[in-house]
Order: sequence, then structure tokens, then C-alpha cells
Amino acid sequence: MNELTIGLACAGSFFILLSFFLPDKQRQLEKEIEELSMKMLQEHYQFNKKLKVLEEELLIGETPAVHTKKPAAAVNKIIQSQVIALYQQGTPIAQIAAQSSLSTEQVKSILDENMQTESSSI
Repeated sequence: MNELTIGLACAGSFFILLSFFLPDKQRQLEKEIEELSMKMLQEHYQFNKKLKVLEEELLIGETPAVHTKKPAAAVNKIIQSQVIALYQQGTPIAQIAAQSSLSTEQVKSILDENMQTESSSI
């Protein structure tokens, strides 16, 4: 009976020591789940980023249809003179539009009117 007890104690000790050296399957599974979760988050972020780019492209394509054109006469004379001065300095039309809070179409119409008045006065 003592031999059986000693044998069981030795076997128990052996299995306890063995458990320290075997890889923990639960930790391995947790690591795999964490990696999968991070990968999914990265893919989700990239997908949202691509979606924003596409939405911006669609909005840029629809911008002229959404905005109504304001006649150049409705624009303040001071702003018109600033637009003309910036254009004469070589500033791009898109930058002029951004600085003056006008659409590019409004800037172009102001510049067209200015060129027409200059050509008719010559």
C-alpha cells in the first residue's frame, strides 16, 4: 500500500513538472485571437480610409451639380479686385478661390469679365 502511495505521489509530481514544460494551448490560442483581432482592425481601418477617398472623389465629381453659380456681379468689388490682383501675380485659380472663399467658376467668371472689359477699352 505504501508503494502504491509513493508511486502515485511520484506520478503526480512528474505530471506537475511536465505541465510546466509543455506549451500552454490556451495562451497560444489567446495570442492567435489577438493577432487576428489586430489584423481585422487594420483591415477595417484601411477599408474606411479607401471608402473616404472614394466618397471624396464622388463628392468632387458632384460638386458643380450641387452648387449653384453666383453671378460675378453679386461678388463684392473689393474681392473682385483682389482676385484680379492675385491672378496678375501668377497665383493659381484654385488657390485664389480658396483664399477668397469663392468657387473656381466664380473666379473664372470674374477674370473673364475683367479680360472683356480690358479688351473693349483698348
